Amino acid sequence: MYELPKLPYAYDAFEPFIDAKTMEIHHTKHHATYVAKLNEALANYSEFKDKPIRDLLIGLQNAPDALKTPIRNHGGGHFNHSMFWELMKPQGGGAATGELAKAVVKTFGTFEKFQEEFTKAAAGVFGSGWAWLATGENNALKIIQTANQDNPISSGLKPVLGIDVWEHAYYLKYQNKRLDYISAWWNVVNWAKAEENYKMALK
Repeated sequence: MYELPKLPYAYDAFEPFIDAKTMEIHHTKHHATYVAKLNEALANYSEFKDKPIRDLLIGLQNAPDALKTPIRNHGGGHFNHSMFWELMKPQGGGAATGELAKAVVKTFGTFEKFQEEFTKAAAGVFGSGWAWLATGENNALKIIQTANQDNPISSGLKPVLGIDVWEHAYYLKYQNKRLDYISAWWNVVNWAKAEENYKMALK
């Protein structure tokens, strides 16, 4: 059965950019609920409940009809958040490094141009969802939006970097000012983890 991952930092680790109360509620309430609901949905499907969450999402179309929506919503929520926590770190921020930095410049021209386009995509998500930097055909980088808890891997893409723009990710501190939250989030990005994700995507 799936478990809520422990965070490698304290809830107040990202102050003043992301407040401690939001982090605590986001992790112990929202993410925990996705895990609980996913386990509940899979309780009578032994052949599915022991699969890695990534495999569940990649094979979403092959799941029984009764499981498609729970896997998409709760499984996606679990996978997305597990990835999101690792893509942030105290004293993070700055710019991409290594092979990812080279790929970003090759694709977008400059890191600043990438950051501008990613911010625009995140700010422009209608309602609840995510913005992602992912690899697609021929390992090319692209910026995409997904609704709700959908993830690029269910569409054959490999996520490298992602930001949660559901209101629960920022509303306590930023209210309806999503752009302010996105701007602050750049200060906590874990580029080493994004680089690791990128190298894994190329394999």
